[in-house]
Amino acid sequence: MDTPQLQPSVAQLLETARSAALEAGRAILEVYKTQDFGVELKADSSPLTRADQTAHAIISKHLETTGLPILSEEGTHLEYSARAAWDWYWLVDPLDGTKEFIKRNGEFTVNIALMRATKPVAGVIYAPVLGTLYWGSPTTGVFKEETGASTQLQPKAEKQSLEQLRTGASIRILASRTHRTSETDAYIQQFRDAELISMGSSLKFMLLAERKADLYPRFSTTMEWDTAAAHAILNALNYGVYQTDLSAELTYNKPNLQNPSFLSF
Repeated sequence: MDTPQLQPSVAQLLETARSAALEAGRAILEVYKTQDFGVELKADSSPLTRADQTAHAIISKHLETTGLPILSEEGTHLEYSARAAWDWYWLVDPLDGTKEFIKRNGEFTVNIALMRATKPVAGVIYAPVLGTLYWGSPTTGVFKEETGASTQLQPKAEKQSLEQLRTGASIRILASRTHRTSETDAYIQQFRDAELISMGSSLKFMLLAERKADLYPRFSTTMEWDTAAAHAILNALNYGVYQTDLSAELTYNKPNLQNPSFLSF
């Protein structure tokens, strides 16, 4: 008789992901200190550095011990037919914000998400230059760690609607430092007294998590590994990452791994 699959311990898996992110972050910083990043261009013309590749290898080594499949930006991308039946798996961006890394502005992160079918259930985001680690899930709570101190981030008491944000006295809107588009600018025009905050990588989402911003509209290309870890953390804090028609949140492990445009609040 087949033994039913047991639900894994999210807390234990998060600990593995934290260790992976921290070790990968240390290796990224070693490359960051050098003069030659070994920059190459991938097929989609996006940059790839030695730091991306080194971080991928380190994270894979840690996560493979869990026995769960791994879908990483820098790994082999299996056809949908081979991954459609995945239950629990990892979704990884070893270096989110490679362009920010190359610019040396420090606004890049390591993203590791624990997934259940089409939904992110736990996330780890590490910003090596800042020395800041965010991690959590609905079952463990969400924590921010820096310089040896750990702070638990508290969920919003209730979700705000987009209409409440639109009609409020003021609003803090996040915009990508590198991928700002005319469509994004046009969208922002509907809000009065909007304060714009520019930031790279998944750190934009973490400004929502820390209640330092109110809305993140994104109308340029992102991939599933760009958003999954932050999505899990935000869900645990009573925020969402929604399709622009607000009909549903983003879903994952799709045949095409590209995200649609989204609104996060």
